[in-house]
Amino acid sequence: MLSVIELYAMASPNVQKIYLMLEETGLRYVAHQINIWKGEQFEPGFRALNPNAKVPVIVDHDGPGGGDYVVFESGAILLYLSEKTGALLPSDPRQRGDTLQWLMIQLTGIGPMFGQFNHFNRFAAENRYGVSRYTTEAQRLYRLIDDRLARTAFLGGDDYSIADIATFPWFRTEARMFGDTHPFTAADGDGYPHLWRWYRQIAERPAAMRALAVIDAHPSTFATATVTEVDRVLGRGSHAATR
Repeated sequence: MLSVIELYAMASPNVQKIYLMLEETGLRYVAHQINIWKGEQFEPGFRALNPNAKVPVIVDHDGPGGGDYVVFESGAILLYLSEKTGALLPSDPRQRGDTLQWLMIQLTGIGPMFGQFNHFNRFAAENRYGVSRYTTEAQRLYRLIDDRLARTAFLGGDDYSIADIATFPWFRTEARMFGDTHPFTAADGDGYPHLWRWYRQIAERPAAMRALAVIDAHPSTFATATVTEVDRVLGRGSHAATR
């Protein structure tokens, strides 16, 4: 057995969450990079781990009862690792409830909406409705998070938690991907001072610095993808559904 935790990974924000969590908890892990542009997520061995054919996935070799246990979906993995280690999720019912609410905002709001913002700005900029729709929603979510962090040190309250771990990579990706192209994504901008205070505070955590070093050592393989491979992942061209 190579490690307690095996992580199936790539460079996406959803996977970055799990690197951050593993470094914070100190669990031993080994990462296997999955090249989604080459279709490795559709191979039978991977789909046996996750029938939804997406990363991240973990295999915990010290799972419940001492055997192997597979967990997929980033939010489920964060909750599983919190419960396994007793870390980064408060036990007090009110604090726990606050943390879970802000975790859910990332899972159901920030992730999907930022994903659409990225998609339309990068791959369908000619669709002005799509660009406007998701830029507007991304800006709303920036304001929401900044307003929350004007009142609390972290998203769940006074303490760093899985809500912060889940959310941080999405703002990091936006800042690195778009920079000053869109003013609200600039990490040094003045428009969201509480958000960027929180962002810098997390980026300076020793565990986060370790995680980000590992993440940045495995950049996106998008630049090596063919048009056909991109079409397959994005569900467009000959891979688009017809009606």
